[in-house]
Amino acid sequence: MSTPKPAPLLTILQQVQQGIVRCTRCTRLREYGENIGRVKRRMYRDQEYWARPVPGFGDPNARIHVLGLAPGAHGANRTGRPFTGDASGDFMYDVLHELGLATKPKAVSRDDGLKLRKLWISSVVRCAPPGDKPTPQEVRNCAPHLTAEIAELKKVRVVVCLGKIAWDGFLAHLLAQGVIERRSAYTFSHGAEYMLPNGLHLLGCYHPSLRNTNTGRLNRPMFAKVFVRALELSA
Repeated sequence: MSTPKPAPLLTILQQVQQGIVRCTRCTRLREYGENIGRVKRRMYRDQEYWARPVPGFGDPNARIHVLGLAPGAHGANRTGRPFTGDASGDFMYDVLHELGLATKPKAVSRDDGLKLRKLWISSVVRCAPPGDKPTPQEVRNCAPHLTAEIAELKKVRVVVCLGKIAWDGFLAHLLAQGVIERRSAYTFSHGAEYMLPNGLHLLGCYHPSLRNTNTGRLNRPMFAKVFVRALELSA
């Protein structure tokens, strides 16, 4: 009788991802995400929702870290992967594919074969919040996940924050780690660019939500320009 092979050892980054999936720190968010997974949207009623905290996704050797707000209720909360299965992701991945950062122009499911190059995508809150508005305490509850994740993304040179909540969440991380002395020195705007004391470059970008893309506040050239700059700085 052959001896079964031992399970492969998980990297620390994989352990961080597993810890995110198991997290139950925010009762309100867990109940909201799970309820959406039970009720479902009509067009997805035959699908099984992920309905758990969503871990980061991408290249472990990434030089660019893209930081969003939180999973979409019927996007990442359904598919289990950031910006996958919703309009924000359709907008974003098409641009990333054109720039050579993603192997496919559309993200449909976590099993669709899409891979990222030089890029890691995650969010400051890992559960879908009602109205896309996590409370300050919920952002703080999730902060240790971001800190653990960042510690393992050792080759990152550029951080792109999609929206002000992601920007503020990342600045809170920098403040807690003693990298910066005050957040007021770093003002969010689309195209904002700062060199941080630890050598990282911080870029601001409007979030590719429908409320921004449908109103023209954010268009494809604007979005692409931020990532072209990120590629330049990460080289």
